[in-house]
Amino acid sequence: MNTVGQIERATQVRVINLFRNRLGYDYLGDRTDRVGNSCIEDESLKRWLDMRGVVDALAKRAIRVLHKAADDTSATLMNRNRSVYELLRYGVKLSPATGEQHETIWLIDWVNPENNHFAIAEEVTVEGARLSDGGKASTKRPDIVLYVNGIALGVLELKRSIVSVSEGIRQNLDNQKREFIQPFFATMQWIMAGNDSEGLRYGTIETPEKYYLRWVEADGEFATEPNLLDRHLLQLCGKTRFLELIHNFIVFDAGVKKVCRQNQYFGVKNSQDFILRREGGIIWHTQGSGKTLTMVWLAKWILENRPDGRVLIVTDRKELDEQVERVFKGVNLAIYRTKSGADLVERLNTSTESLLCSLVHKFGDRAKEKQTNGAEVGEFLQALKKLPPGFRAKGDIHVFVDECHRTQSGDLHKAMKKILPDSIFIGFTGTPLLRDDKKRSIEVFGRYIHTYKFDQAVRE
Repeated sequence: MNTVGQIERATQVRVINLFRNRLGYDYLGDRTDRVGNSCIEDESLKRWLDMRGVVDALAKRAIRVLHKAADDTSATLMNRNRSVYELLRYGVKLSPATGEQHETIWLIDWVNPENNHFAIAEEVTVEGARLSDGGKASTKRPDIVLYVNGIALGVLELKRSIVSVSEGIRQNLDNQKREFIQPFFATMQWIMAGNDSEGLRYGTIETPEKYYLRWVEADGEFATEPNLLDRHLLQLCGKTRFLELIHNFIVFDAGVKKVCRQNQYFGVKNSQDFILRREGGIIWHTQGSGKTLTMVWLAKWILENRPDGRVLIVTDRKELDEQVERVFKGVNLAIYRTKSGADLVERLNTSTESLLCSLVHKFGDRAKEKQTNGAEVGEFLQALKKLPPGFRAKGDIHVFVDECHRTQSGDLHKAMKKILPDSIFIGFTGTPLLRDDKKRSIEVFGRYIHTYKFDQAVRE
């Protein structure tokens, strides 16, 4: 008697019960034989919009707009998915009648997660799309699909303990191919595979296998959950966190969709708490842990949630300055790259640009102006000291200092604090100055906001 299927089935039943009983998702049933399974369940979405009081005509139009983005076979999967994401995150802008003001129809209530309808279905049979050569793509059946208001936002492939999670990841990647069920992934945000021995791995559409991530959360409500897979699902798929991860921690970076690692999530979350207290500090994340994207997500939160919020990013290497500009522009955040110290002062004195980056030493003489910490800042400092009459930096400014262990010490720090006395300074570093004779990072910026060390990276 073959027990392999029974073993995997037992895991799937347990996971379904976890979503139902502990996370509060509704169970839509086994959809093996259901015809017409789609990434957008029109009836469910229309029912939710009706409950929200959306006028019938606008609700139907909003669903049509969503379908137009998701069903556009002339576009790549990435472009379709991005169009859908923008509609989900920013709402569907519709005018009730010609000449009338636009209204925003929200397909998801991001502010109040419990106001949404969360549901799961298992064995969701999806028919392959018609191919350009007249043939039909193969039918596939994802193990578990997560729906919010009838929109498929997550998919989970499960394996038994002795079968590698990699097989589930490859299954997800195969399903996204044109010859299988690519259209079903037009709305997908969180793509997962797991088993009881390895736990959960997650990515998003077109994430290569080697970049699938594991969530590591040592504290919190579910940190002591004995089953690793259950622990990860409880930590990632709770209603509030699941929507927060989608809303605040996804970017399309130069044609690549990326989701956050747990160190980026907690670095940003802890920073938000510090900022609300108007307190600065240091984010110490090991090299290669994605500091620039952490800056992107934190800057985006500041610009969207802080009245008159502005962000200035300070670096001390041309490559870093260029990288910051490239990444922010790659995620459609307009950033102004200052041309000199005087230009920075001028820009701070107006409120035109909300997001700026500045290289502290590119106008100085590298050979003559090195300070003991290695930052060439002479001419830059002189510019900062020559303030125009009546100068006052406009807005609520948050200063991110990259590689703060080398950049922000001595005279530079004094000058920046002088022109920005009420600003919040957050230092980012992969290697802070830890010995007794090198405590300057902590002395200048304050306590650690979040730490993510090399040994943690190795264990994960």
